[in-house]
Amino acid sequence: MANELPRERRLAVLAALVDGNSERAVERMTGVSRPTINRFALLAGQGAARLHDRRVRDLSCSLISFDELWGWVAKKPHRVDPTEDAVDIGEGWIFAAIDVSSRLCVSFYVGKRDQESTDRFIEDLRARLVVMPQLMTSDGFAPYVSSVGTSFGASSTFAQTVKHYRKGSRRGPDHRYEPPREPFIVKRAVFGAPDMAKASTAHSERLNLTMRHVNGRLRRLCLAFSKKMENHRAAVALAYTHYNFCHVVKTLRVTPAMQAGVTDHVWSVEELLDELMSDAPSEKPIARPLAHVKPEGAARELPAGRGFLRVVQGGAAPNPPVAPAPPPPAPVPVAAVPSAAAPVEPTGQLDLLSWRPKPRKPVQLSLFGDPPEEEQT
Repeated sequence: MANELPRERRLAVLAALVDGNSERAVERMTGVSRPTINRFALLAGQGAARLHDRRVRDLSCSLISFDELWGWVAKKPHRVDPTEDAVDIGEGWIFAAIDVSSRLCVSFYVGKRDQESTDRFIEDLRARLVVMPQLMTSDGFAPYVSSVGTSFGASSTFAQTVKHYRKGSRRGPDHRYEPPREPFIVKRAVFGAPDMAKASTAHSERLNLTMRHVNGRLRRLCLAFSKKMENHRAAVALAYTHYNFCHVVKTLRVTPAMQAGVTDHVWSVEELLDELMSDAPSEKPIARPLAHVKPEGAARELPAGRGFLRVVQGGAAPNPPVAPAPPPPAPVPVAAVPSAAAPVEPTGQLDLLSWRPKPRKPVQLSLFGDPPEEEQT
């Protein structure tokens, strides 16, 4: 008779794993041995990857943001010996793309932070979409430019948001009085004419924070890190799948899968376990032609399904109509000033136009003694 873990124990182990606990912590909580937890976590993660391929496809996402999350397997990069095979040890970067509107994690990939891993990640993202996104945003990672251009073509709309962090950990003694880093965020258009007001990586960075909270293998300065790349990929797939189908977003009050139309209800841990252990066939999605959504405002469709040519605000504006100049103000009449020869009749009021001050004789003041006689009188 095969030694199979009972369903109640499986549910307890799965609930503890998706809550961010390490395998040793799950062992203390559930009473299941750590090797058994390790094997179950690997099977659940592989089932989560199949579930993601089976459900998350044929999507229509208007705003997509993607970013990388640092992780490591067995050894940190600076401790890897040059003679060792660094394919399955060292850095294990996580590439993830999120739909801004539904918070759905559309695609994820674990690999090195290089051009090859970036190409595979963008190809997987492209295969899950059926509509060209109105805007794709990433950080300043250079390999994204060629990957997006190859998979989505020049008719895509792609922008990068670069943040200028302070280099190095040392700061001068007068760092409190240093000027601010302006500009801290720089946005630049790569393909198309993106709306820079919507270009942001805030949602993908928030997703990275959530993953570090629900996946214990991604936490820093702890012993819960992955020892094998296979287990690391399985744990990442399990975390993103649980987030898509079981995690209720506070601002949306539904799960990302419900908001994106992938499912119609919030999945429980029991339902997730049944799907993870299912043997239903699942293949990687295949890229299909993307439909272009007509943008708002004036636009003209390009031939061969290459999108739309729309009017972009900017450039030299036409000269505005010149308003007619107002008529000049009427001259104000000025009273005639009487000449010096003309006699001025005394009146009871002071005539400011004819009044002149009387000349005064210079007076010699004395610093000591009595004032002059003229002043005394």
